[in-house]
Amino acid sequence: SQVLLAADRIAMINPANGNTKPMFVGQGDQIFMNDVFLKRLTAPTITSGGNPPAFSLTPGGRLTAKNADISGNVNANSGTLNNVTINKNCRALGKLSANQIEGDLVKTVGKPFSRDSRAPERWPSGTITVRVYDDQPFDRQIVIPAVAFRGAKHERKNNNIYSSCRLIVKKNGAEIYNRTTLDNTLIYTGVIDMPAG
Repeated sequence: SQVLLAADRIAMINPANGNTKPMFVGQGDQIFMNDVFLKRLTAPTITSGGNPPAFSLTPGGRLTAKNADISGNVNANSGTLNNVTINKNCRALGKLSANQIEGDLVKTVGKPFSRDSRAPERWPSGTITVRVYDDQPFDRQIVIPAVAFRGAKHERKNNNIYSSCRLIVKKNGAEIYNRTTLDNTLIYTGVIDMPAG
C-alpha cells in the first residue's frame, strides 16, 4: 500500500502542544526539518549550509571542512600542511628534507686521538681528519666551537724534548687555518658558510 499526496507544499504540525511551527515542510523536491534524530544515515553526498559550504563529503570519500578539531588519531598516506604548529614531540622515521630551518638543529662530531703505546704516559699521537661533505640544495653553516690544542714538553736531564700539535682547517681544499704549537695552547673557532650544492 502507499499514500500519495499531490500538492506544491506539504507541512506537518503537532497541534497537541499548540505550536503552529511545522516540524517538517515538503516543498518542490526538497524536505526541510529543524531537528532530525536518525539511528543510521546512508547518503551518497553530505553538504552543509553556506556558500561555499563549510563541510562536504563526496561519494568518493573526499572530505572538505573549513575547520576541524580532531582529538583522536589521524592516519594519512600523503597530503600537504600549511602553517602548522607541532606542540609536542615529533618522530620522522623516514627521510626529512627541508629548504629552510631555523632554531637549534645541530650535528656534532667528535673524534679521540689514538694513544702512543710506546710512551709511559700514553699521550695522544697520530693524525685525525674530519671531513664535511655538503651537497644539499640549500645553504648551510659549519660552526666550529673553540678547539684548544697544544703539544707537550718532555723534560730530560740534559735537554728538553718537545712534541708538537698542528691544526689545519681547509675549505674546498684551500687552507684557511694552519698553526703548530709546542707547549703553548692555541685556540681556534670559526664559522664556515656552505652554499647550496
